[in-house]
Amino acid sequence: MFKKPARLFAGLALSLPLTLGAALAQSPAEFFRDKTIKVMVGHPPGGSYDFYARLAADMLRAHLPQAKAVIVENKPGGGGLIATSYIYGQAPRDGTVLAVLPETIGNTQVMEPEVGKWKVETMRYIGSFSPVNTAFVRRKDSPSKTPADMKRQETIVGCTGTTAQSYQYPALLKVLGDYKFKMICGYPGANEYSIALERGEIDLVSSAWNSWRVTHSRQLAEGELVAIIQTGLKRNRELPDVPLMQELVEDPVAKKVIEFASAGAMIGRALLAPPGVPEDRIAFLRETFDKMVADPAMIDMAAKRALELDPAPGTVVQGYSDAIVKTPPDVVEKAAVAFKG
Repeated sequence: MFKKPARLFAGLALSLPLTLGAALAQSPAEFFRDKTIKVMVGHPPGGSYDFYARLAADMLRAHLPQAKAVIVENKPGGGGLIATSYIYGQAPRDGTVLAVLPETIGNTQVMEPEVGKWKVETMRYIGSFSPVNTAFVRRKDSPSKTPADMKRQETIVGCTGTTAQSYQYPALLKVLGDYKFKMICGYPGANEYSIALERGEIDLVSSAWNSWRVTHSRQLAEGELVAIIQTGLKRNRELPDVPLMQELVEDPVAKKVIEFASAGAMIGRALLAPPGVPEDRIAFLRETFDKMVADPAMIDMAAKRALELDPAPGTVVQGYSDAIVKTPPDVVEKAAVAFKG
């Protein structure tokens, strides 16, 4: 009377290892079949973070056709800090949630550990769409025309607040390079201080070149606005004659501080995975990224959106990030002091 259930149980017991074995043998490509992939962005719609997150989603749809859907989720707050905390501590660790986060999360981790409560070295960069050098831009008729002028006479710089790059990057040159910058903060965002620049209320502002080239392409082409300084570890290919901040100071320690502070530019607008995603899936996603940014159709897609595409593989971007968190404490401390102006 009990033989059939016993046989059924025995059959299930025998088949269970086979089922588990099949699941364990599942390839990364098969794993993403019928899955919904989410690309999270820590900023509201309309900015360059959001632009690149949506580019990432569209590229992934084309190159992961087996996925059920690829969606973008905006999770703004704290300048990207809320989304970063979520990706680090709460996001599924299976590769179905990726993110486009601030390129400075490594700097925040070491400079403000009470704020950056994550370990970026445990997360995995899938690849970068483009570095993001910040460009210092002046009006055609600004009193100070060159960096040398700005060391001799007062230059009024617009900014949003003291924790924003629009304040911190000029503050680095003010403290470490003796630039005579007068900081006027309180503008709600880049749009407002760009308008103030054009009106002549201020002389200089700094913002991501990726944004300038889209929002002010005409003014830049006609010489109404002029980029005179940039951040980053190497010059943007579109700004070959514009000096980097560290090229404008002579003290070797000051150079190291500036390089640390602006190293995130090389990470740029990058796709990042949470900690704990299986390494074979990370390798698959990185391979997929490299293929999609080399695809002529995807390159054309970025061009039609006026988005700069100068990609770097995930392993290279990971190296930039790891170097930031390994920066000597004395350099980190000097940067934190300089950032305060």
